[in-house]
Amino acid sequence: MSQPEGPVFSAVSSSVHQLHILLRCIGFSQKASVQITSQGIRFSAEDGRVMQGVAFLDRRLFTNYIFNPPSEDSNNSTISDDEEGGGGFESTASPLFLISLSALIETLQIFGLNDASSNSNSTTNAPTSTTLNAFSGPALLLNRICNISYIKQGSPLTITLSEAGVTTTCELTTYEPDDLDMDFSAGDRDIPLQRDAIVFKSIMRSMWLHNAIMELDSTNPTVLSFSVSATKAPYFALTASGGPFSESTVEFSIDKDPAAAGAVNEPVYKTLGGDDGSTSSRQQQARRGKLAPTVTETFLVNSPSRSRVRQRYRFALIHKALRAMAVSSKVSIRIDRQGVLSLQFMIDFGEGDGLDGRGGAQQPMASKMGNAGFVDFRFVPLVDDDDENEDEGERDGTGDD
Repeated sequence: MSQPEGPVFSAVSSSVHQLHILLRCIGFSQKASVQITSQGIRFSAEDGRVMQGVAFLDRRLFTNYIFNPPSEDSNNSTISDDEEGGGGFESTASPLFLISLSALIETLQIFGLNDASSNSNSTTNAPTSTTLNAFSGPALLLNRICNISYIKQGSPLTITLSEAGVTTTCELTTYEPDDLDMDFSAGDRDIPLQRDAIVFKSIMRSMWLHNAIMELDSTNPTVLSFSVSATKAPYFALTASGGPFSESTVEFSIDKDPAAAGAVNEPVYKTLGGDDGSTSSRQQQARRGKLAPTVTETFLVNSPSRSRVRQRYRFALIHKALRAMAVSSKVSIRIDRQGVLSLQFMIDFGEGDGLDGRGGAQQPMASKMGNAGFVDFRFVPLVDDDDENEDEGERDGTGDD
């Protein structure tokens, strides 16, 4: 297979602010591994092999996206890309390299902040005249272009920012994944999440999780514990401990379905249309005292032994996902049988920026998912002798619920 003509990858975006927001969510690490595929660009950052943040820039976030996969025999730092739908099962080589994530974020910030300020000014200070001139905000946005390209293996990742005739080019050095000086010496190794063995799943507004973590952060904790149950209160609670102060707990009120909970060895689902303030919901909250409002849209507990699911994580690592909690609209919380925690955030650009990158038109509701970005965090649980003994007791049926 011969090397294709032209760059391996080239993409154009007129809304740099979207890319900047997604990458800042995983900005806790100085370096990131980059994988280019036919579906988009995948950025992965790690912290000590116990935390991973992945930001996926879907090709729909770009106005133009060109991917010419290199030959597998000419590029050792590639992996197979089988995600391309359509015609067949032929695999293509996806470039994989390391870059300085902090340098990339700083580069995108040059225009990213301008995007944000322009959108804010156009909303707050509405012009009295409808005449579009060269100095109006929408006209300036139409002339702003960001081009990202990767020529070949070993080439730098080139970012070209153009606005009103002024062009700024930044070349970011790329590194091989097997560089021994890098933390990512083994390449892009994901923390495994057993999707077929999920014991807890909840979908809720990110704001509620953000507020809970901020509230618990005031006690300077070192450990964050998840406690969920399908049968007994508290059904969903977060506890911060290990700090100089006493333990603090945030309990989420769950409008649980008793009929579903009565079925033995059946998952307990709970779906809400929103905070409708129904009589049953108010009565349940009154019975359980002063609790947080009902915030979950989906609630699933599928513990094999029907016992309470408890897992502990380093609070400092969870805290690094705080930025994603603040800018996203929803979060999907999942815990598998091994205790691996996944926090997947959906960042909706349809309402945030009001621009879809294709001329400044407002995104319709039907295509809102096409103008959304996703950031996924995974955390390895804390395990000690006490936890192992507790798990054995629960498997024997002696654990407290």
